[in-house]
Amino acid sequence: MTSTRRALRSLSTVLIISGVLMLADAGLTLVWQEPLSAVYASVVQDGLGDDLRKLETAQADALDLAALRKLASEKRRMAFLARRLRADLDPGDAAGRIKIERIKLDKVIVHGSDPDSLRKAPGIYDDVPFPGMPGTTAIAGHRTTYGAPFRKVDKIRRGDDIVLEMPYGTFTYEVEKTQIVKPTALEVIRRVSYDRLVLSACHPLYSAAKRIIVFARLVGAQARGAARL
Repeated sequence: MTSTRRALRSLSTVLIISGVLMLADAGLTLVWQEPLSAVYASVVQDGLGDDLRKLETAQADALDLAALRKLASEKRRMAFLARRLRADLDPGDAAGRIKIERIKLDKVIVHGSDPDSLRKAPGIYDDVPFPGMPGTTAIAGHRTTYGAPFRKVDKIRRGDDIVLEMPYGTFTYEVEKTQIVKPTALEVIRRVSYDRLVLSACHPLYSAAKRIIVFARLVGAQARGAARL
């Protein structure tokens, strides 16, 4: 066999193997999620979990404790600590945890909805209040890449519970409805007459043409940490 024929055979073998790997990757993405970014997201989630535990066990400083003691209710203390945490965190920092029993979701959430933050975890929009502050909290997440935390968000049903565990409180929201909107529909995060949560993800799968929005109403809040003074 000439060196040219050996080189061609080696090249063809490499191309066949590459093709098989590409098809396998595409198949996994269709039935589950993109594999490489899923591994990345899993590793990042572990690190975020450690960061969140540090937040939950951190002691309030003397100035914050003095301010908290002047607040007469757990609701007001949770609002104070929510504002404090929102101001202290950088984009991509661990902020809390989201749990949705319907879709078996249990993930750390981060502060920020920029692309880098969302590669790590579902992220609280940049310009919305944290849970415990009055208004509409909004969280975005991927459906097919970076762990695909919101892949099954379309399976959530009216009446389901969504739980957000923050270092200062646990907030339970009851799902009201799901709606498909344009990417420019910023009215979904407007403030309404009650505190609520919206989840946002691209729709349909493998497309950014629209957004699927889950609306949920706050039905319970339990203080944690320093808010329980």
